[in-house]
Amino acid sequence: MTGLRIPPEAGAERVRAGGEWTAELADAADPQAQASARPARRFGVAGWLRWGWRQLTSMRTALILLFLLAVGSVPGSLLPQEGSNPEAVAQYYAAHPGLAPILARFSLFNVFGAPWFAAIYLLLFLSLVGCVLPRTVRMVGSARQPPPRAPRHLVRLPLSVSYRTAQPPEQALASAARLLSGKRFRVRAEADWVAAEKGYLREAGNLLFHIALLAVLVSIGLGGLYGYKANRLLVAGTSFSNTVTALDVFRPGRLVTPGDLQPFSLTLDSFSASYVMSGTLMGQPSAFNAALTYTSAPGGPSRRYVLTVNHPLVVDGVRVFLLGHGYAPEFRVTDGTGHVVLNGPVPFIPVETSGFTSEGAIKVPDASPQQLGFAGVFLPTTVDVGGRLASAFPAPLKPSVSLVSYAGNLGMNGGTSQSVYTLDTAGLHQLAVAPRPLTAGQSIQLPGHLGTLTYLGYRQWISLAITYDPGQFPALVSGIAVLGGLLLSFMVRRRRVFVRAGPGPAGETIIEVGGLSRSDASGGFEDEFSGLATEIRGVIGPPASPAPAPRGRPEEHRGDHEPPEGE
Repeated sequence: MTGLRIPPEAGAERVRAGGEWTAELADAADPQAQASARPARRFGVAGWLRWGWRQLTSMRTALILLFLLAVGSVPGSLLPQEGSNPEAVAQYYAAHPGLAPILARFSLFNVFGAPWFAAIYLLLFLSLVGCVLPRTVRMVGSARQPPPRAPRHLVRLPLSVSYRTAQPPEQALASAARLLSGKRFRVRAEADWVAAEKGYLREAGNLLFHIALLAVLVSIGLGGLYGYKANRLLVAGTSFSNTVTALDVFRPGRLVTPGDLQPFSLTLDSFSASYVMSGTLMGQPSAFNAALTYTSAPGGPSRRYVLTVNHPLVVDGVRVFLLGHGYAPEFRVTDGTGHVVLNGPVPFIPVETSGFTSEGAIKVPDASPQQLGFAGVFLPTTVDVGGRLASAFPAPLKPSVSLVSYAGNLGMNGGTSQSVYTLDTAGLHQLAVAPRPLTAGQSIQLPGHLGTLTYLGYRQWISLAITYDPGQFPALVSGIAVLGGLLLSFMVRRRRVFVRAGPGPAGETIIEVGGLSRSDASGGFEDEFSGLATEIRGVIGPPASPAPAPRGRPEEHRGDHEPPEGE
């Protein structure tokens, strides 16, 4: 039978109450009586807020949000993203005209800038802050905490040993304390015992991990506020300056203004692509090299750089990456009045990678008497496959272009944005010109005295990703600190050693040494304790009489222990 210990004050009150005690017990045993007697508390706004904060900052919620963030990042890896490769997005629209608008409605072509992704990230940030800050405070307290009091019965610890010495208890404890302090134990000494603990670096590792984790989140937020991303398609022989108006796509951080952009300029001198010419990998790219000339500021010295894949150009903290490349056929268009209304390259977008067949549109809104438009394909290595033109190789071994001609209203003044790579034929009519492959120098004579188009050749273009992230380096340092904190918390062990000294029956001093490890999954503390026990015995001095047989080696004392003979 298990007895119930009642505090004296409560027991006295209940005894004085006499029979009321029995009535109270009866009421306590009746749930309905309790429910009727206890006033119902209203769960107000503050209560709901506290409940919601506890749910948000729980580890379960943090893990769920982390899982949702990982799942939400999958489309960003599988689908082309507007911020990194808008040309691939245009290719996806051309290849999947029915599916692409549905995916765009859920921001799957801009996953990392989507509102739902930002909501998951912000909730995860709040959840981690709510989890980490209280744990950080507790870790600070644990790292500063002194060793606990020595247990009264050290023989009950996992490791223990005892022996006799002729030294007085105070002197023996002082010797043991000096020894343990010299071995970098944190020592706490009282009248008849010494407690020592080592391995506080483990708590420092935990503290470093939590602080570094917060620093990672802050660094990511810093990059999101003060960083920006941009894209620019650059044709060989042309230049651009890092201004908002010169960029094709610009996605600034919340606190970025146009004046914050670094004032560098860049020119694409040439671009070359190499391909495997034979074997099973024939047609696969082997190298891409873009020769650049850049200046870091207006009027500054010009520098040269060869831009390759995964080797970005770094200018004033901005990284310029090579994303893609393609062909830009050159045309000269003369309208019906004899004026040259277009003379230059027009970028075409690749629609397949095996032969690098590219599609594009030529828009001539200034032509007279009617606006002109052309849609067609550029074929780097032209072949005839059953009466159909195709490209057999991505390198320009036999380049040609085939166009369909239109005239009418291009619809560019209607206020609706249009893609520069496609032609809206709603206000146009097709001209009676049979499409045929044109080689450099060949022309198309448009009917009705509408003008002439001449194919002059081609240039190559590259797609650049321009990123500025001031939080990248702090995030790297914080990530390294996170790993360092984890290593410290996993490799360093918290272990405790206790020493008690008391008088024996024959006037000698009985020394008891005990130890335990708070975290010793890999083992090894038994050997350390055995060495410490031997050293403590050495500094205390020789025994007063023949030492009794020990209770076994320290590693053997893991269960019940019998006291030494004579005690």
